[in-house]
Amino acid sequence: MDDLKAFLAVARLNSFTKAAAELGVTPSALSHLIKALESKLGVRLFARTTRSISPTEAGRQLIDDLAPLFEKVDDAIKRLSELRDKPAGHIRITGADDAIEYILRPALTRFLVRYPDISVEVGIDYGFTDIVKERFDAGIRLGEDLNNDMIAVKVSPNWRQIVVASPQYLRTHPVPKKPDDLLKHNCINIRYSEKSGLYAWEFEKGDKKLNLKVKGQFTANTNTHVLNAVLDGIGIAYLPEYYVEEYVKEEKLVALMLDWCPYFDGYYIYYPHRRQDSPAFTALLDILRYEEA
Repeated sequence: MDDLKAFLAVARLNSFTKAAAELGVTPSALSHLIKALESKLGVRLFARTTRSISPTEAGRQLIDDLAPLFEKVDDAIKRLSELRDKPAGHIRITGADDAIEYILRPALTRFLVRYPDISVEVGIDYGFTDIVKERFDAGIRLGEDLNNDMIAVKVSPNWRQIVVASPQYLRTHPVPKKPDDLLKHNCINIRYSEKSGLYAWEFEKGDKKLNLKVKGQFTANTNTHVLNAVLDGIGIAYLPEYYVEEYVKEEKLVALMLDWCPYFDGYYIYYPHRRQDSPAFTALLDILRYEEA
C-alpha cells in the first residue's frame, strides 16, 4: 500500500523530487522504491528522461484504477476521525498568497485555538489549481473564475483593483487621469503563471470598458513583488484595494483614477460535494462565510 501510494504521488506531481518532499523521503530512496515496485509488477510504470518523467501505458492504467480507490480510503479515514466529540482532521486549501492573506489569515488564529484537533495546510498558487487532482479540500478564487461543478460560498465583499504609484514616482512623472495616459508610464506588470500572458488592466466607466496592455521595466508573478516595486518608486501598479489601502492611508502610495476602477464579485471558497459532510471543514466554512449586509 505504501509503495502504491508513493507511485500515485510521483504520478500526480510528475516529479520524484516533489513527491519525495511530500512523502518525507529522499528522491533517491523514492526512485529505488519505484524501481522495486516495477520489478515486482513486471512492467515499467514511468518513462524517464534526464528532464522529465511520464506514466507509461501500464502506469496510466494503474493510476486510473488506483486513484479513486485511495481517494475513497482517505475519505473513509477522514469521516472516521470526524465522529470524535470535537471536529478533527487535516484541511488543505489553495489560493493566491494575497487571497490567503486577506481571507484566511484574519480568522486562522481564532479557528485553530477553538479547534485544537484540526490542522490547516495552505498551498499558494496563482494558477487555476485542480483541487480534486491535487487533493486539496478547497480553494479560494474570484467568483468569475469558479468551476460550475463545485460548491461555492462567498467569503468576502466585492472588491476592486486600483491604480497606485508612490509620491516619489509622481514627483517626476505626470499624474495619469485616464487609462490611455498609462501607456506613457513605466507600469509594473504581473504574469500569474509561466503559461499565461501579462495580466491586462481592467477599466470601466459608465458604458466604457477597457482591457489595457501596459508596458514597463519590471514584471513579477506575485502581488508581493509588485507591491514592493511600486513602493520603491519603480513605476505604477494595479493591485487589489484591500492590499494597498493601508499604504494609501499612510500616504506611502497614491490612488489614481478610482472612477475608472470597477468592482469584482468578491472571493469564494469552492470545494467538491464530498467535503460538505466534514465537521472540520464545515467549522472552517462557518468562520469564513461572508454575510451580505
